[in-house]
Amino acid sequence: MESLISACGLDCSTCPWYPNTCNGCHAVKGSTFWAKDALPDKTCALYNCAITVKGYQNCGGCAELPCKNFIEQKDPNSSQEEHLASIKIRVARLKGVQ
Repeated sequence: MESLISACGLDCSTCPWYPNTCNGCHAVKGSTFWAKDALPDKTCALYNCAITVKGYQNCGGCAELPCKNFIEQKDPNSSQEEHLASIKIRVARLKGVQ
């Protein structure tokens, strides 16, 4: 399966919810299945900031990466250790995409 990098650097092609439950944040304009349930405006804050507000392809275009929002947006099912490892991987991936 072809790699599909989300706004925050996740590889959608490796996600168990792709493509049946989620088509990727770019396809749904940040309104992913989890954002609809978890966030007040129903859109991923990272997608909104990077793509809608700043006009980047993803967070990798931003000089502030990893910003406070990027660091604070944590999967509640991940441990802090897993979250920090994910940040490192996603930042490296995003810097490589640019």
